[in-house]
Amino acid sequence: MKSNKRLVLSTLLCCLGGSACADFVGVNIGYSHWAPDLSGDFNSKNNMSIAPIRDLGVNDPSQTSLVLILEHPIPLLPNVKYQNYDLETSGNKTLTKNLTFNDSNYNAGNNVSSIVDLSHDDIVLYYEVLDNWVNLDLGVDLKRFDGQMGINGNNVAVDKTLQSLYMSARFDLPFTGFYAGADINSLSIGDNKSNDSTLLIGYESSIGLGFEGGLKKFSLGLDNANNIDTNIEYRGLYVNGFFHF
Repeated sequence: MKSNKRLVLSTLLCCLGGSACADFVGVNIGYSHWAPDLSGDFNSKNNMSIAPIRDLGVNDPSQTSLVLILEHPIPLLPNVKYQNYDLETSGNKTLTKNLTFNDSNYNAGNNVSSIVDLSHDDIVLYYEVLDNWVNLDLGVDLKRFDGQMGINGNNVAVDKTLQSLYMSARFDLPFTGFYAGADINSLSIGDNKSNDSTLLIGYESSIGLGFEGGLKKFSLGLDNANNIDTNIEYRGLYVNGFFHF
C-alpha cells in the first residue's frame, strides 16, 4: 500500500512539474458518492435464503469512494483505473420468522444484529481503442472482495477475486464539454456471476474540472464461495466530481 501511494505521489509531482511529463501521463482524480438500494438474498451452507432488508432490517448502504485513473501513451501497457467500494451495512431487528444461517438457528421473536459487507477494490486494466469524439476503452476488471456476512457475530468471510470483461464508451458533444456514456463490466464464468454497469452524463471544463452522474447497478451471484451463496443487487444514483490533468 505504501509503495502504491509513493507511485501516485511521484506521478502527481511529475505532472505538476513540467509539460514533458504531461505529454507522457494523464491523471484523473475524483470522489464519487453512491447511495444504492439493496435487494436480493443470501444463504450459507445451503441453509435457507435470507433477504437482508426484509428479514434482517439491514439499512441501504451509502458510500463515498476515491477514483483514480492513470493513462499513458505506451502501446503495450494498459491504462489503470482504481476505485474502492465500501459496501458495509448493518441492521437490528426482531425476527418475524425462524432463520438458519451458517448452521445456527435464530428463532422468531428474538432480536438479532446482522452485517452485510461486500466491500471491494475495483482495478481496471484497459486500452483506448478510440480517442476522438467517440471514446472506446476495452480491458479487464479485477474485483477484490474483502467482506463478510453474518448474524449475531456468526460471520462468514467473503474473500474472493473476480475477473470480468470491461467496456467503456463516451460520446462527446463537440465544443460544449458535455458527454454521455456507459461503463459495462460483465462476468459469467462457472457458477459465479457479476454485473457492474453505469449509465452517465457529465461535463468537463477546459481546465480539467468536471462532474458526472447517472445510474449505477452492481449485482453479485456467488455459488458456494467460502460457503456463501449470494443473489444480491445494488442499484441507485451516483455523482462524481473530478480533476483531470
